[in-house]
Amino acid sequence: NSDEWYESIPEPIRPIKNQPFYHLFAENAESSYIAYVSQQNLLSDREQGPVSHPGIGAVFEGWDGNQYQLKRLMRQ
Repeated sequence: NSDEWYESIPEPIRPIKNQPFYHLFAENAESSYIAYVSQQNLLSDREQGPVSHPGIGAVFEGWDGNQYQLKRLMRQ
């Protein structure tokens, strides 16, 4: 994102700038959404199972019981 976006985050909660950021499929009890998250704010998925996000099928072929399998088109 832009420097303007970064500077708009209040300094006490502003993430460290030189770290990876990820777009991820997120969900809570009310909805599913795409989140943009700094590595320092990632949390482990304690359930460690498949999620029901509607975007999963666009990127992954399926769940093998342990992890999602990336579609061949996405691996290039």
